[in-house]
Amino acid sequence: MFKAFLIKYAEIGTKGKNRYLFEDALVRRIKEVLREIQGDFLVRKEQGRIFVECKKEYDYDEAIGCLQRVFGISGICPVLKLEDRGFEELSKEVINYIESIYSDKHKTFKVNARRARKNYPKTSMELNCDLGEVILDEYPEMKVDVHKPEIVLNIEVREYIYVYSIVIPGLGGMPLGTNGKSMLLLSGGIDSPVAGYMIAKRGVELEAVYFHAPPYTSERAKQKVVDLAKQVARYSGPIRLHIVNFTEIQLYIYEKCPHDELTIIMRRYMMKIAEQLAKDNNALGLVTGESIGQVASQTVKGLAATNEVCTMPVFRPLIAFDKQDIVDIALKIDTYETSILPYEDCCTIFVAKHPVTKPNINIIKRSEKNLADGIDAMMETAIHTTEVIEVK
Repeated sequence: MFKAFLIKYAEIGTKGKNRYLFEDALVRRIKEVLREIQGDFLVRKEQGRIFVECKKEYDYDEAIGCLQRVFGISGICPVLKLEDRGFEELSKEVINYIESIYSDKHKTFKVNARRARKNYPKTSMELNCDLGEVILDEYPEMKVDVHKPEIVLNIEVREYIYVYSIVIPGLGGMPLGTNGKSMLLLSGGIDSPVAGYMIAKRGVELEAVYFHAPPYTSERAKQKVVDLAKQVARYSGPIRLHIVNFTEIQLYIYEKCPHDELTIIMRRYMMKIAEQLAKDNNALGLVTGESIGQVASQTVKGLAATNEVCTMPVFRPLIAFDKQDIVDIALKIDTYETSILPYEDCCTIFVAKHPVTKPNINIIKRSEKNLADGIDAMMETAIHTTEVIEVK
């Protein structure tokens, strides 16, 4: 029945003279996701509206599923697109629409007309009244309720006339590519894929880095992270995944530094490497899945100690989330089942039995002096031997 969709956006509408940049980015992303399915889709802007039209047969559910993965869309409205053939023909089409969409007519409704084309012979208020009367004549069991109606029948008069009443929720947020690029520290856990999703929702493009520690972590652990990147990429667009061999560095830290400081010191060197990769790839910040107090290294002092090595911003979109909040989003974006697969990452393999929870940065720096003879060369090797996988 539906050959077109009206795309609603929320936050973009608050932008000023540069709003067109956000609209254009949203149009580009819609085109990208619709290429995944069969159908000849046309995406266009028209006076503060974005329309998606299909010229061929297509799978309605697939199209909705694709659009529901696009950041920046607040609502997806399947619309009936009509040529202007006079009010009588419009009335018939409205009655046909209600007949096909609503099997139960015992509902309250209101007509919400908007006349964007001012040469149309009826005003918006006249359309509301006249179409409301037509509906009541056809369906006496329906009642008008202008305050809290069960059905809002929207009529938009433009070059064509658009009729719709269904609004399918979108993800909201900002269109991808409108807020630069950041480097996500992606592990095999629950948190970091959710952090990537959350930062992408604000219009940030993603690259990702994974620290691999063979033979202590298996190829299955690596594949698990690739799979997680693929699942995040369904929302964020393509991700370049940088796989860093971290084994030599971890063993060196394990040999030279106090074991209660292992987690913090390893984390600091991960951040240093991630920042260098970010700079090399024109990313403007780092993204982690850290949440205050969730593990020993994520106390406020622990986060301060890892931040101390960074010169670029570190974004932590989950910083105040409870674990269940994070799990709920992981379930929503289909990363949870992959995240809980029992393949250990390098952090869990080398975790200290009694990690320090309130690290003193001066003491940590003193311990890191034990690494001075070899750590710089090891970091340089790790960066230069990084494997890059294009994840789509």
